[in-house]
Amino acid sequence: MTTATPSAEPVILFDPWPRSADLIFSPAMRARFQAQGQVVGLAESGGGKLPTEFVDAHLAQAVAIVGQTDMDAQRIARAPQLRAIINVEGNFTQNIDYEACFARGIQVLGIAPVFAQPVAEMALGMAIDLARGITRGDQLMRAGQEQYGLAGNRNAFSLHGQAMGLIGCGNLGRALIPLLAPFRPRLLIHDPWLPDSLVRELGGEPAGLEQVLGQSRVIFALAGVTEQNQGWLDRDRLSTIRGDAIFLLMSRAGIVDFDALVDLVAQGRFRAATDVFPVEPAPADLHARQVDGLLLSAHRAGGLASALAAIGEMVVDDLGLILAGLPPQRLQPARRETVGRWRNAPGRSYEPGTRL
Repeated sequence: MTTATPSAEPVILFDPWPRSADLIFSPAMRARFQAQGQVVGLAESGGGKLPTEFVDAHLAQAVAIVGQTDMDAQRIARAPQLRAIINVEGNFTQNIDYEACFARGIQVLGIAPVFAQPVAEMALGMAIDLARGITRGDQLMRAGQEQYGLAGNRNAFSLHGQAMGLIGCGNLGRALIPLLAPFRPRLLIHDPWLPDSLVRELGGEPAGLEQVLGQSRVIFALAGVTEQNQGWLDRDRLSTIRGDAIFLLMSRAGIVDFDALVDLVAQGRFRAATDVFPVEPAPADLHARQVDGLLLSAHRAGGLASALAAIGEMVVDDLGLILAGLPPQRLQPARRETVGRWRNAPGRSYEPGTRL
């Protein structure tokens, strides 16, 4: 195995797959990033994860890792100068020995907050579309089957004053709540990780899952996948949704029985929208593609160029603070109490031209 040449500059290991430098850094931000130390891996990281040998050769000198590099306890022990691991993919996956990091005081940070606002905007847009039948009306008009005025609004409703339910209220839920405020909804929030007092501070009513599903006219599923909630929105629970309600899956497909969701919408039990799927890219013969009343989006809610560019800015800002001996301010820290519970699937490439 080759060994790295000693450097007076802090060594930053860059291993961002499924992202890339061109995707997350503007030219100016890339220059700022490279000015923070000796960045290794930029040239080698364009086609996938860095080779094991390359990572091992630089661990002894690495002060920071930017990426999703596998870091078990042995690797962490071989990185005595390591101060931060910055995950630029968005999920805290179980490829890091978090306890070893916490014991050493190594910061483990993620960029999930960058997607909250664009996904919240998409969630609101899809809710308005479903409630008012925008896409459906367009399809009927193009087919020469449109109906005018009241006749064309038999299943439509206004969002104003409706009971709206949030299943999960982390970064995404908190970005969505201000967007819903002009509609003056009754906001029912179910999040077992939040105290009732905080839910009320956010403007909502603490609610059980059954209450959210059974009473809300608009339901936003916003929770990430944990060891406790995989598949918890099963057929029985989904069957309690009101017939005049709309359901929006905006976080992770793993929290629902996806086949049951599609079946219930196909039966006309309620209308729904989803931005995520159990398998991505979705198979060409996916049943959901043929279901009326189901609004589909190809996991694109957060994939804006502006959001991806903001990743680089957040990384550069917080890495600069860490190297100066200051606490990070923009990225989301992994927390000892919860990081081991996450079960979100690792992401895929968002490079232009890919199908995700």
